[in-house]
Amino acid sequence: MLAAGAGSCIFAAATNMKILSYKDVGYEAFTKRLRRRAMPEDTVRDLVGDIISAVAMKGDDALVELTHRFDGAKLTRKELFVSEEEFAKAEAAVSQGTRDAIRRSLRNIHSFARKSMRKDWSGKNAEGATVGERFTPFDRVGVYVPGGKAPLVSTALMTAGFAQAAGVPEIFAATPCGADGKVNPALLYALRQAGVTESVKVGGAQAIAAMALGTKTIRPVDRIFGPGNRFVVEAKRQLVGAVSIDLLPGPSEILILADASAKAAYIAADLLAQAEHGGDSVVGFVTPSKALLDRVVAEIAKQTAELSRAKIIKEVLKTGTFLLHVKSLAEGIRITNDFAPEHLSLVVENEEEALAQIRTAGAIYLGADSPVAVGDFLAGPSHTLPTGGAGRSFSGLRADQFQRRTSIVKMDKAAVGKSLRVVEEFARLEGLDAHGKSTSIRLKR
Repeated sequence: MLAAGAGSCIFAAATNMKILSYKDVGYEAFTKRLRRRAMPEDTVRDLVGDIISAVAMKGDDALVELTHRFDGAKLTRKELFVSEEEFAKAEAAVSQGTRDAIRRSLRNIHSFARKSMRKDWSGKNAEGATVGERFTPFDRVGVYVPGGKAPLVSTALMTAGFAQAAGVPEIFAATPCGADGKVNPALLYALRQAGVTESVKVGGAQAIAAMALGTKTIRPVDRIFGPGNRFVVEAKRQLVGAVSIDLLPGPSEILILADASAKAAYIAADLLAQAEHGGDSVVGFVTPSKALLDRVVAEIAKQTAELSRAKIIKEVLKTGTFLLHVKSLAEGIRITNDFAPEHLSLVVENEEEALAQIRTAGAIYLGADSPVAVGDFLAGPSHTLPTGGAGRSFSGLRADQFQRRTSIVKMDKAAVGKSLRVVEEFARLEGLDAHGKSTSIRLKR
């Protein structure tokens, strides 16, 4: 996905990472390709289109078939839903440590969400009309929580938890089950603690289609939230209009921009933490310090050998990782803004000066002692963020996305009188005389 031109990379023998210096042939061409556009591959687009069509035509039966096909689980239509008994068993199974971690994470999420929610307001315009905005929670939202290689308990909190804080009365969750038809107990417990009212054991593009279009047993939602793989992201893209979506959060990615003041061990640890998500994850490191880059490469090799998911990490290091030695910090900032990373770790001496120049990152972690993992699990802001370059157009998930905005206008005769001349002029310009008459009629005795 991020391959450089032939012969233009130096490959770190221990990890097969792509390492490129501004002095190397192909550096300029490679950095230009880092200005990404979140566009689907033809095969992904076509497959997702077929899945959406199947769900639209066959509903629950399609979900049963596709769950068996992609997840290996043989479920009946009734078993697609997580039962109250399953929720109760999950609650009984989780440890006190898990309960405490979920409680503390939700506490920070709710606190952060309340500060970012939009508030009703009203005022007078120049003609004396009362104008304002009213914000109400969506009636029913859908949250998607990826499964696969790891139960993303934190994602349940950082999607449904925001809906809960915003006062959404119906929160519908979709998450894939294992081949045994079960969902991780800690994940189920987190979903219920975050206010989820219904949940299905369905993943992938078919889950997005079911939430958007509805089936015989699933009522459609008003808006869909949550990250996923490229198939989930493409389903969200194709179903815009049938349903509203939050953003396009795909596979995890990190970019670290650091100067010589940074600690190589910390940088390597943050890169590996994101690489262990596996799949199509993207991991990047940019620095004007060749000495730091060399130390980071050595640390990555050392730390990888100590990790339980080393096999998954090594695949991401081989296929989705790049390390760049840039000519200057200014060049690194330019590349960062072009790349529009999901997570940016900024570790430089003149932190505030550099921060002021960053425009496109989904989330920024400042300083050596701000691990992205704390943001993933606990800090408060949602870790559901734009990926694949979508950060140039989208922001990360926030509480006000769970609110429906309605504008309000209230006028009296005096305000109508002061507005009439302008309304009649626009009506004349646009050839819409009924608009002008609908205003002037209110001033006739």
